[in-house]
Amino acid sequence: MTDLFTNANRFGDLDEWRRDAVALHADGPIHRINDPEYQPFWAVIGHDAVLEIERRSAEFTNAPIPVLASDAQLAIRAQEGGEIRTLVHMDAPDHGKYRKLTNDWFKPSSINRLTSRLDDLSRQAVAKLEAHGGAADFYTDIALAYPLQVILSILGLPETDYPRMITLTQELFGIEDPDLRRDVTPEESVNIVLDFYRYFSELTADRQAHPTNDLATLIANGSIDDQPIPDLEKMGYYVIIATAGHDTTAAAMAGGLRALAENPDQLRLLQQQPELLSNAVEEMIRWTAPVRHFMRTAQVDTEVAGVRIAKGDWLYLSYLAGNLDPSIFDEPLRFDVARPNADRHIAFGYGVHFCLGAQLARLELRSLFAHLVPRLKSLELAGIPQTAKTTFVGGHKTLPIRYTLTS
Repeated sequence: MTDLFTNANRFGDLDEWRRDAVALHADGPIHRINDPEYQPFWAVIGHDAVLEIERRSAEFTNAPIPVLASDAQLAIRAQEGGEIRTLVHMDAPDHGKYRKLTNDWFKPSSINRLTSRLDDLSRQAVAKLEAHGGAADFYTDIALAYPLQVILSILGLPETDYPRMITLTQELFGIEDPDLRRDVTPEESVNIVLDFYRYFSELTADRQAHPTNDLATLIANGSIDDQPIPDLEKMGYYVIIATAGHDTTAAAMAGGLRALAENPDQLRLLQQQPELLSNAVEEMIRWTAPVRHFMRTAQVDTEVAGVRIAKGDWLYLSYLAGNLDPSIFDEPLRFDVARPNADRHIAFGYGVHFCLGAQLARLELRSLFAHLVPRLKSLELAGIPQTAKTTFVGGHKTLPIRYTLTS
């Protein structure tokens, strides 16, 4: 199972991936992976081992490479140069400074002001399902658009740009998937980032000339250490909010609904006990873990979970596998909306790199399912769902469902 982390095709069948990950836990929380196309690395699948590494952020840094990449991909990036720098590329002290810039926008007190907007979007989603007459692709018809409308409205982007942002996001995260990636050579794939750069350069110029009260204006005119944000870091900020801010939530929405369709007893339980909704959302996030991994580089000779780690070693933190750790989650392959410790999942990371948009994602999921679950008289899959063949961020590509709604 050494290709469990490097072979994007394995993520095309998440049920099989989950079963293999649970089986791998029996052999320990950390595994050495030697793949001829990649630098050797440690796959960290133990829940507590992932948390320990996240806590020790000075010893295990995001830089220089925070996301798994093959030797060939790294060579192309080195040749091209000028890669954008997002929050996930940063360590102290830069990370704290850049995170502070937008932190107030994502605090619960700020996010809760979006409640009425989210409820409107949730009602629109249910109305769209009504209009579809009992058959829909939940991912493309509902989940894809909902969080995109939220995050891009926070940024202050016009609705006419939504299709473009969906395409760019899918091409960025789905570069390994033949259905999502742009039909270009690996060398030409850098143009996806350049397209983001061009788009947000125009946005920056507009917000600097005509500032408003949106998040794009804050980034365009922001400063770090009393200096304007450099272009690559500015682009990185835009990109991570505009892409990860919606793609991951869409993945959790679709994966959560699929879990309810495949576990009708859990749907009935949630309908009978609506007070379980918040816990059910945590279970959906545990189950889907849309950000499948991040990489860390050891800065010292050390030890984690009894395994000796050398300075310079690369570590793959598997959030998806960590959420399936049998020592933490009883029967981890069971979807359980009443799971007593569902909120112990690590899908949002931990410590200084805890996901900036975690509370927004939770609020969106709670709003959508609070409006939808009571209306579902029946729900079932109407075909074989397709999940993205990507090692980094992913979820469904299609989720065909049949359903009836109460009036």
